[in-house]
Amino acid sequence: MTVISTESISNPELTVQLANLSADELGKTTQELAQRFAVTEYQLVAALPATLVTFLAGSQAQPLLEQLAEWGPLTTIVMAGDSIFEFKGAFPPGKMGYGYYNLASPEPEGLHGHLRLSSITHIALLDKPFRGQASYSMLFFAADGRCQFKIYLGRDAQRRLFPAQIDRFNTLRQQWAMA
Repeated sequence: MTVISTESISNPELTVQLANLSADELGKTTQELAQRFAVTEYQLVAALPATLVTFLAGSQAQPLLEQLAEWGPLTTIVMAGDSIFEFKGAFPPGKMGYGYYNLASPEPEGLHGHLRLSSITHIALLDKPFRGQASYSMLFFAADGRCQFKIYLGRDAQRRLFPAQIDRFNTLRQQWAMA
């Protein structure tokens, strides 16, 4: 697995500013924080402490997505302009074809789509609280620093994270942090 360095886009001033945020302020979305500091979402995430984020090369997107099809219910988020689309359910298996990773949900109501994986340059495995709750996500970035989509670990009916998913997420972070 290829882990990428964020040294080339290092922003020490932003790193200090983020370190000085209260827990409430840091609990905002990465998009909200990026807007506040007038940086791309990628630059914002790259300035977070290494304890919160592990970066992978975009070339790891397909192996990661293939694994996610076995994780159970997740939340997939796509932001388009000022709109946010959410899908809660299993991330579907997929296969490459015509330059896209084609999501092939076995359910007619499931998530479907076509992902151009070649446009993903970085993936962040993020363990950052959101609005006071533990939150784990995978952010898929394009070269311009824009987040193409996000996948969050799932929650049960009582809004509790699934422990098995947390274990899998932490295992991924550990494996790829040592690669």
